[in-house]
Amino acid sequence: MKIAVVGATGLVGQKMLKVLAEHNFPVTTLIPVASERSAGKSILFAGKEYPVCTLQEGLAMQPQIALFSAGKDVSLEWAPRFVEKGCTVIDNSSAWRMHDTIRLVVPEVNAMMLDKKPQIIANPNCSTIQLVAVLYPLHKLYRLKRVIVSTYQSVSGSGYKGVKQLLGERAGSTSRDAYPHQIDMNCIPHGGNFLSNSYTEEEMKLVNESRKILSLPQLALTGTVVRVPVIGGHSESVNIEFEEKPDINQIRRTLSETQGIVVKDVPTANIYPMPIWAEDKDEVFVGRIRKDESHEYAINLWIVADNLRKGAATNAVQIAEYLIK
Repeated sequence: MKIAVVGATGLVGQKMLKVLAEHNFPVTTLIPVASERSAGKSILFAGKEYPVCTLQEGLAMQPQIALFSAGKDVSLEWAPRFVEKGCTVIDNSSAWRMHDTIRLVVPEVNAMMLDKKPQIIANPNCSTIQLVAVLYPLHKLYRLKRVIVSTYQSVSGSGYKGVKQLLGERAGSTSRDAYPHQIDMNCIPHGGNFLSNSYTEEEMKLVNESRKILSLPQLALTGTVVRVPVIGGHSESVNIEFEEKPDINQIRRTLSETQGIVVKDVPTANIYPMPIWAEDKDEVFVGRIRKDESHEYAINLWIVADNLRKGAATNAVQIAEYLIK
């Protein structure tokens, strides 16, 4: 089993390597791929060093599965070329997510759509993954009608630049490499470019990707994305309106029994999900589950996950695991 990790030196690429090792993925040959400037460096994986190669070199080695996390432009150019060589590409960029013929997958929700033929499979946006992981079992219970979400997204969602800006500001720097404003001691209601409808790209990803994954093209969903001065872990405040009257106890029980979800919800003991708890974990954490006192068919809850793991690397590796079972 030859596995390529394209973007192996980046934040998500490094997490992919870590998750592959932790999950004991059956890698016989690892092919770490990065930009020309990283070629020749070494990557340590499962106690063995592997030389970093270029995209062309990685393609020539004909991997069975390639995990891509090198940006949209690289994916658009190179993912089809890997597929032509008989490889399945699991792509973490936004390049292919909304293409009609490309499957957008969260394994706990829609892995049944996959087959083993060489193809491009899109990994959803980090904030979308943790949202739909919770929405899906609740939709099966009461049928979703409307969802309102506000995100509290960490700076690692912007890659090394986001982390560098936050830590730099704490050390006295005024550089603005990732965000147009100071992020330390601040919140910025801005994720991606603003669009003609006054929403940002990140906000519309939440809407469009969730609809596609859940196979609910008309789902009423709206969101506000906020960047917060946290290094890792995305949080979401979610209001969910159902077609049928929900029962809070049944919701807690269902989420507790859902694979990949951990309920932390004892507010009287100050137990609720926080990014610091989700760090380096694969699960999606849910808490603050309560009735919406203003609407008898609605509830509120709080969702937290490690954006570099379940929000990116872990989800991609889980897709690969499903393919080889």
